Amino acid sequence: QVTLVESGGGLVQAGGSLRLSCATSGSFFSINAMGWYRQVPGKQRELVADITSGASTNYADSVKGRFTISRDNAKNTVYLQMNSLKPEDTAVYYCRVRATVAANRSEYGYWGQGTQVTVSS
Repeated sequence: QVTLVESGGGLVQAGGSLRLSCATSGSFFSINAMGWYRQVPGKQRELVADITSGASTNYADSVKGRFTISRDNAKNTVYLQMNSLKPEDTAVYYCRVRATVAANRSEYGYWGQGTQVTVSS
């Protein structure tokens, strides 16, 4: 009932920038927390940044000062602006939202399909 569609990934040289978008659609009562995670082969998926319905944000130490998470509630979309990209940022980036569905007013977590970000040196 709730789907997330990501866009904005790609190949960029070190020092460059990318902007990821994740649009949420479906039958939901409200969208609560929204966030971005990333995963590389052989490693656990890790939190990059998240943002609450009250617009408070949290970032992994490795991206503080370089990445900015934001949300547009009118468009049900969360963004991740990534600046000063490093090769270490190379990963599959996943959008995740927690939404209260309209069917039973229960909160569930949902994942986007993932988008590849590759930073070359």
